[in-house]
Amino acid sequence: MYDVNVDSIRRRLACLPEIAQALSAATVEWSGGLIEGLAQERALHLAAEIVTDVGHALIDGFIMRDASSYEDIIEIIAGEGVITEQVSEPLRRLVLLRKTLVQEYDLWPRSELHPLTAELPRVLMGFSDQVETYLQQELI
Repeated sequence: MYDVNVDSIRRRLACLPEIAQALSAATVEWSGGLIEGLAQERALHLAAEIVTDVGHALIDGFIMRDASSYEDIIEIIAGEGVITEQVSEPLRRLVLLRKTLVQEYDLWPRSELHPLTAELPRVLMGFSDQVETYLQQELI
């Protein structure tokens, strides 16, 4: 039997619609202002944290191989069939941003719209749906 913290996973997934909404709004209303730049930066950071937290919880709960990096978390859950390649590919690019967003934030170009900002709302909702489907399939 698996020991999956489903409540924790679902709480984190429940945050994704707001993050997707913020990223969509940033894309539509982008003017390169400071507040928009900081909001985009925070939304990207939260998206990366949620994806890696959920992935880590799945890896631990379903006793998948240990991840050696944030990118590896995405590789493992994709390899285990939790998410599709269409979702995993942009998520790999997202988690690669984490170091800059968390440690090298002074280098982040806040006045520029990041290319992932427009793509992520769809990807994040697909991630959420695919994780939920996986949980339902594996925990019946």
